[in-house]
This record gives sequence, structure tokens and C-alpha cells, in this order.
Amino acid sequence: MQDTSFIQYRLTNGLQIVIERMPHVPSAACGMLVQTGSRDEPDALAGAAHFLEHMCFKGTARRSWEQISIDLDALGAQHNAYTCKDRTFYYGWVRPEDVERQIELLADMMRPTLPPDQFDLEKNVILEEIAMAGDDLASVAYDALYEHLCPNHPMGWPVLGYANTIRDSSRQQMAAFAERRYAPRAMTLIVAGQVDPDRILAAAERWCGQWQDADVASVRTTPAMGSGQAIRTMSRFHQQAVLLAYPATTAGSPDEETAEAVAAILGGTNSRFYWNIVQKGLSRRAGVFYEGYADFGTIVLFALCESKNADTVLAAMQQEVRQLTEEGPQPHELQRVKNLRRTGLAGETEAPYYRLGLLADDLAYRGHPRSAAERLDAVDAVTAERVAGYLERFSLTGPGLLVSVGPREDLANSAR
Repeated sequence: MQDTSFIQYRLTNGLQIVIERMPHVPSAACGMLVQTGSRDEPDALAGAAHFLEHMCFKGTARRSWEQISIDLDALGAQHNAYTCKDRTFYYGWVRPEDVERQIELLADMMRPTLPPDQFDLEKNVILEEIAMAGDDLASVAYDALYEHLCPNHPMGWPVLGYANTIRDSSRQQMAAFAERRYAPRAMTLIVAGQVDPDRILAAAERWCGQWQDADVASVRTTPAMGSGQAIRTMSRFHQQAVLLAYPATTAGSPDEETAEAVAAILGGTNSRFYWNIVQKGLSRRAGVFYEGYADFGTIVLFALCESKNADTVLAAMQQEVRQLTEEGPQPHELQRVKNLRRTGLAGETEAPYYRLGLLADDLAYRGHPRSAAERLDAVDAVTAERVAGYLERFSLTGPGLLVSVGPREDLANSAR
């Protein structure tokens, strides 16, 4: 049965609009979800999606970059944007009476003019971001992980792109990329909070209805997950990053919440990794994360440690996984991670600003929004039996893909 708090509509040009009425909250938030991320870029334009996100704040036919900043400030908006491997999202949180002005501003920003001076200036900003990421061991390790996890696939390159692809990119290339990828049919306006749906739909028609539709050029292909061992020796780092990745369920699947629970039991707050690795002084930072996409998923064990401890830490991570697989979760730890998840969802579903992110996930991976109750039902459905079944289907005890970055030249993977 469809939740009547949601209104879904599509303009004639293909733009989707999703509204969640939250009459009990004294605020509203709206966001523009663009189904474009780094996986949609040609190799010569690696980093274009993130670069374009920056440029959407740098000038339109109606506003200079200064005016965009002034107008955001005048709204009192808590605003932000991000680009990841499969989407770009622009969003802001305002008073209910300002939400239509926020929609107009967002709509204007989605049609940037790419001012030449700002384009060249922003290149330098992004090159600085790339340089800073190169100085951070965790960032270097994450990018190395995906390079080997998704070999010869756009999912494998960094969201920021590479220094050479950013330097070589032109305004003409960026304009063509924007025209293809920011087509109305690839975009969704999401609004949540104390709003009048009729006024929201009228505002969307007024400010977005004139956009011309275009074919979204690229077709996404599913990466073939890499395996084996990749050691990147980098003597300038004094610590070692160790990551062990395994195939996982896709986002939006019935197993998604169980995968989140497995990651939390092993490597979340007060997890097995925390007590048996971090608190024993083997690593200053160790954990597990699950990342799911519409056609691809992975669970990653990771640790940052002194290089001399890398073999010991890797063995300790694998031991915790074996024990969970053989014995299943303890009732108290399963209850703990479910309670944490419930508390987090309760807070997120009460605030329109955070609600937007949940709705964006649902729309990207399920094609429809879920109510707070539906999300909580999915958490409640996680049981020890489902954890055991998940670990049988998606084993974490094989060799997986081992990636290590730091001064070490080799590692001993006991699962190989």
C-alpha cells in the first residue's frame, strides 16, 4: 500500500518530483538529485561530474557566483552538495515559507554558464583537492581499493578525477557533459517538510518546466569485481593501510539491511574490531564498511596501523570474520546494532534536511520512496538466522581482494 504522505509527479520534460509532507516539523528542505557520478564519465573526462558540481555554484544566466552566495545566505539556508560514484546531489534546509525561493535558486544553479574566469579558477581548487587527497593515507588507500576492485571500469577511478584530466578539460567539454547528463529525465526534485504540495508542483513547473529534455548518453555497465593482492609501496607514509574487500549484496536488495548489520557487528561502534583490534593497541583505526550500488556491492575490512603490525592486524581481522561466520552474532551485539540503527533512523526521519538523503537513496536504488516505518521494519527483520544466511551467500572468509598501501613491500594474507 502506497504511503499517502508522498506525492510523486513527472513534468512533461521528464523531471521527476517527489514530495514528502511532514506537517509536524517547522522547516522544509529541498534537493536536486542528478543521476550522474564518476561512473558516467568518459576516461578523458575523469572528475567531470565533481567539477560540474563546483561550477553549478559559479554562475548562471541570472546570477553571478557572488549573487548565488548572497541569495543562499539571505535564505538562511543550511546547504551543501556532493558528488559520488553514481550521483550528484544539491540540497538545502530552510524555513517553510522560503522553500519555493530555494527551489528557484536550485533550478537556476542546474543550468550553469561556466564563466571562463571561474572555470579556470575552479580547476586550481580541484587540483588542490587532489593534492590534499594524495597526502592522506586513508584517501589514497580508498582510491587504490576501487582501482583494483573495478579494474578497467569508470567505477575504479577517483571521484575527484586525476590531475591531468582536470588540467586538460575544457569549457566546451564540460558544457557538452552538462547538457547530456543534466537532462530533466535524469534529475529528481525532492522536497520534504512542512510544505503545500500544490505550491511545490507549481514552483517546479515554473522554474524547471521549460528545460529541454535530452537523451542521457551513457549506458551504465556492471564492473567485474577484481580479486587477488595489490601492494602499493609508498615510503612517504609511516603507517600501513590494509583493506580486504569482498562481494556484497546490491543496494536496494532484501539483504541490504543485513549487510549493514554485518558491517556494524564487525567494525562499527563498540564492535568486535574496536574491542579486539583497536583497544588492544594493534591499530589506531579499524572497521568495516558496506557500500552498495544498483548493480554492485562490497564489504570492506580496513585498518590503519604501524607497518610492522600489518600482518598481525590482517590476521586479527580475518579471525573476527571467521568467528562470526562459524558462531553467528551474539544476541546482545545484534540487538545493539539494531538499536543504533533505529535511533539513527528516528533522528534522520524527524529532520527534513537528513530525510532528503534517505529519499535520494530509495529513489536511486528502489525507484520509490520509503516511509520511516518501512525503514524500521527492514531493521526489525534482521535476525541471527538472516546474518548466517547472508554470510553463507556472501562469504567473507575467502581471499577476497587485499589492498595495502604504505612502506611495506609485502603482506601475508592467511586466507590466500
